Amino acid sequence: MHSNRDLSSRHQTHPALVTALAWYALLGCAIFAVSILIADVVVPDHDWIADTISDLGAGRYEFIVDIGIYAFSAALIAVALLAAHVHLGGWRWSAGLIGFAVLGLIVFLVGARNEYGDQDQDGVVIHIYLVYALGLMLAVLPWAMAEGADRIDRRRGHALRGLSILWAVSAPVFFFLPDTIDGIYERYLGLIAFAVTGVIASLYLWRR
Repeated sequence: MHSNRDLSSRHQTHPALVTALAWYALLGCAIFAVSILIADVVVPDHDWIADTISDLGAGRYEFIVDIGIYAFSAALIAVALLAAHVHLGGWRWSAGLIGFAVLGLIVFLVGARNEYGDQDQDGVVIHIYLVYALGLMLAVLPWAMAEGADRIDRRRGHALRGLSILWAVSAPVFFFLPDTIDGIYERYLGLIAFAVTGVIASLYLWRR
């Protein structure tokens, strides 16, 4: 039997793993963004101002956006793995890293369930509930992890708090927008999600 002290003394971080996960978290955001831009061009009769990303995720060319969704899902899980591998202390950080793992699963399910954009009503349609969960978690998780980020870089801690507030104020507006502009607004919300992911990933790259 090993004591807790023995286990603590044997705990090591692996810089190469941390760097790889951090860079992938950034890459996953970039892949998603590029997939949306490609789909905007390839999908016929698509209006990127009026049509949402969900509209791109249905039909003949759905695989383009699906690739981006799965890449971003993996990026969120990479953030969770980073936060677990180099834990910055406190129960909020623990809750945050678990939350990012769940968030990655939610994003994956959004793509895998394929219930958007085509009025799919087969079986139990859970897309809207996944969207609500995603919206709530992106309002809470950056704030939860801000205190831990402060221990490494206060600027990034403040950035997470600011992004949390920005998302909490901005996200509900989407549900009240006319269909003529909700596409571009959804892309704006996506940039906030990318920023949250990027701030946490860059925290580990800066720390190295």
